[in-house]
Amino acid sequence: MEYNDQIKNRVKRMEGQLRGILKMMEDNKDCKEVITQLSAVRSAVDRTVGVIVSSNLVECVLEAERKGENTDELIKEAVNLLVKSR
Repeated sequence: MEYNDQIKNRVKRMEGQLRGILKMMEDNKDCKEVITQLSAVRSAVDRTVGVIVSSNLVECVLEAERKGENTDELIKEAVNLLVKSR
């Protein structure tokens, strides 16, 4: 799977958020603010996992159909990836 710029930018944004959280911790910011930012990063990670799994699934299913292969296992694997990411 090729990771497009949009997905890479999502990860870069999360990286920036994490650096900001570290800075907040170093500055002894209120824990509510830190938790709010950590929750935002967790949501961003969850959304990115979903985007990657769904994009990969589409690619794999189309390729399998083109080859005349069964797609059931691919779908089960994608669902398992999503479940494990939780």
